[in-house]
Amino acid sequence: MNNDYLTPREIVAELDKYIIGQADAKKSVAIALRNRWRRQNVPEDLRKDIMPNNIIMIGPTGVGKTEIARRLADLADAPFIKVEASKFTEVGYVGRDVESMVRDLVDIAVNMIKTEKSNRLAAKAESNTTERLLDLLLGKPLKSPAESADKPDEEKESRTREKFREMLLGGTLDHREVEVNAPQTQYPVVEIFSPMGMEELGVNFQEMFSGLMPKQTRPRKMTVKEARKFLLNEELGKLLNMDEIISEALQRAQSSGIVFIDEIDKIVGSTSKTGPDVSREGVQRDILPVVEGGSVMTKYGMIHTDHILFIAAGAFHGARPSDLIPELQGRFPIRVELDSLTASDFEKILTEPKTALVTQYKALLKTEGVNLDFPQAAVKKIAEIAERVNNDAENIGARRLHTVMTTILEEVLFEPPAGKRKVSISAKMVQKKLSEIIEDEDLSRYIL
Repeated sequence: MNNDYLTPREIVAELDKYIIGQADAKKSVAIALRNRWRRQNVPEDLRKDIMPNNIIMIGPTGVGKTEIARRLADLADAPFIKVEASKFTEVGYVGRDVESMVRDLVDIAVNMIKTEKSNRLAAKAESNTTERLLDLLLGKPLKSPAESADKPDEEKESRTREKFREMLLGGTLDHREVEVNAPQTQYPVVEIFSPMGMEELGVNFQEMFSGLMPKQTRPRKMTVKEARKFLLNEELGKLLNMDEIISEALQRAQSSGIVFIDEIDKIVGSTSKTGPDVSREGVQRDILPVVEGGSVMTKYGMIHTDHILFIAAGAFHGARPSDLIPELQGRFPIRVELDSLTASDFEKILTEPKTALVTQYKALLKTEGVNLDFPQAAVKKIAEIAERVNNDAENIGARRLHTVMTTILEEVLFEPPAGKRKVSISAKMVQKKLSEIIEDEDLSRYIL
């Protein structure tokens, strides 16, 4: 992380562009994110003892918990992964074990470092690729002055090569065919069961077989444009030091990695004790050693989870955070409650964010040459209806706006009016379109 890392206020300002309200949740997440940078800059002897304060976000569905995580991933200059707690099962049962989230985080960190280093080496790789393409087009590489005995021939070859280089960089030769020796990457398919689950075999069989058998290549004909991509990847592979990348990725994942565990309320054990609850309390017990700090084996090596930041979120409709096992509650010291959304919030959600719903629908219909107009009165009416339906039926938060908007614009989206360049949605139209559905409680449950 560098000194240009965002301050908590700047992080909140960025989140405000996409998420309405929820100031407390934004503030907690921003502080936690900034603390990652602060920890990196404290003295070495103190650094290892500064543990992250894990956060649990509590609030009904559709209020912005997952959206905060999604936007956080864009802001975090660190490996970030979002997982669903309900997809994990207790160790010993078929399914994904909880340690797989740490292994996935390391995979993301490796790809992150690889991308960063690839961007730095891109110019050198591009240069090497151009030289290789010129060799393929001209049939032979340019001789060095020591190898060349005939000076006129050498100058002629050099002029020809420079002329081809100009044509190649200008895109003139993109459709010309060249023959490239492509490696054959077919290896035997091996399926094994391992303690780490089927998704993580522990042994990279592809690498093992490639080491045992000599690399076989076969000539493939392709255009210069295709060959450039193929050769560029090959050249980048030669320049990248994978040992260095893996070492740096492991360090970054364990010192600044962030894991967002969504739907944590779904693993709260029920009162039923009639059989094994393999995806609830057992999963909580498995999550505990990962969150409190332990070691997880990955295909790249051992990773320690002591300084990984865990952010959990759940609606907790049929359960409470206090229903989690006490040890796990203690590992999430910061609790943030997100507010239910009101008509005023819905109004802002429809128009204020960078990718607001009204903006999205306007852009969709613009592709058909139709200008969609939403007066403020219509937006206000939609917000009021969304709040009313949420109160009368199930409260699904901002997701209700999608159903309301689709119902209003169904006819326009199905068949844009011929010859009309502008469609205005008035408050009366909104009321007329939705009044019958709202009045009929059974109908509103199924349509809105």
